[in-house]
Amino acid sequence: MTDESKLLEQLQSNQHKDSAFKELITLYKERLYWHIRHIVKSHDDADDVLQNTFIKIYKNIHNFKGDSKLFSWMYRIATNESLTFIKQRAKQLQMSNEDIKQLAIDNLKADVYFEGDDIQYKLQQAIATLPEKQQLVFNMKYFQDIKYKDMAQILDTSEGALKASYHIAIKKLEDYLTNN
Repeated sequence: MTDESKLLEQLQSNQHKDSAFKELITLYKERLYWHIRHIVKSHDDADDVLQNTFIKIYKNIHNFKGDSKLFSWMYRIATNESLTFIKQRAKQLQMSNEDIKQLAIDNLKADVYFEGDDIQYKLQQAIATLPEKQQLVFNMKYFQDIKYKDMAQILDTSEGALKASYHIAIKKLEDYLTNN
């Protein structure tokens, strides 16, 4: 039995659920935080979305069927929670999703948790110009080195489409960084 299947068994048992969930948080908190942070940009927003992600995982772990890796299932939840957060924030502020993302980039330099230099800031600006799916694919591949196979499960699309999206994103980023 793999460690993941053992953990899943404990998560789905009433007797061990809470202790197994603490272990799950310890194992995945940082990776999920950075995945979310690359989408929502702000540290405080990423913390909020991460908390919502873990609540959703806790409440729905009994529905996990094992069709994918537990890791992929959690990343899908984190991705969906992040995108929902952006849409809700846009609706609250009566702005488009793109405007909200640009506002997050503009506020990035003021974020005390942003440790990047000017080059990193410029890269974040460039990433913000990409369509949503290309942003997700680029962030997952470039920053987190997630394999296309796992990404395909997380984003529910084919590996070929993801490779094409990544290649197109790289070209667009190169153009942006060269011309701006």
